[in-house]
Amino acid sequence: MQSVAVIDYGMGNLHSVERALRHEAPPGTRILLTDDLAVIREADRLVFPGQGAAADAMQALRALGLDRVLPELAATRPFLGMCLGQQILLDWSAENGGVDLLGVIPGTVERFPGHAIDRDGRRLKIPHMGWNVVRQVQDHPLWQGLPRESWFYFVHSYRVLPTRAEDIVGETDYGEPFASVIARGSMFAMQCHPEKSAADGLRLLNNFLRWDGAWR
Repeated sequence: MQSVAVIDYGMGNLHSVERALRHEAPPGTRILLTDDLAVIREADRLVFPGQGAAADAMQALRALGLDRVLPELAATRPFLGMCLGQQILLDWSAENGGVDLLGVIPGTVERFPGHAIDRDGRRLKIPHMGWNVVRQVQDHPLWQGLPRESWFYFVHSYRVLPTRAEDIVGETDYGEPFASVIARGSMFAMQCHPEKSAADGLRLLNNFLRWDGAWR
């Protein structure tokens, strides 16, 4: 029987994530919404949702002791980050005047430029909110059964800028292409919300729950 820890650090759409995972989980899977460090350490898979400010997230992680152990845990078992749960993996965020993050994947988090425009020359609204296409730029086990261009739901004002192109597995256009999905080893993280993304999002969660964590 496998266990999946949905990390509860006081931020994020936790219950909708929990419901979506329960819907897709193989029989016998335990979905645990928890802030207990011991439970998180023992879980077979980790899901790190999130929405809100990076500084508040890091403060909550430090209070739980997760800032020290989460990088190690994410590198040793399947890990899925969502929205802020993607951003927190990088080195630094420009939000709130500058916030140090977990530093698992090299790169920074920057606000969308205020002058961004679409292909018709219209100014784009910030935050980027609603449905948009995620375009696969590298093969990955979590893409199994999904179209090369899939629709996912976004709500965010900041985007990740990974240092290494090889860490980018999905891109989305909003004024210009940005890294909407990143991956390294057993870590896979998306700026979008798969739990709100209908059939494509549920398929991705299904893939995650069956993934052995191996990639490259």
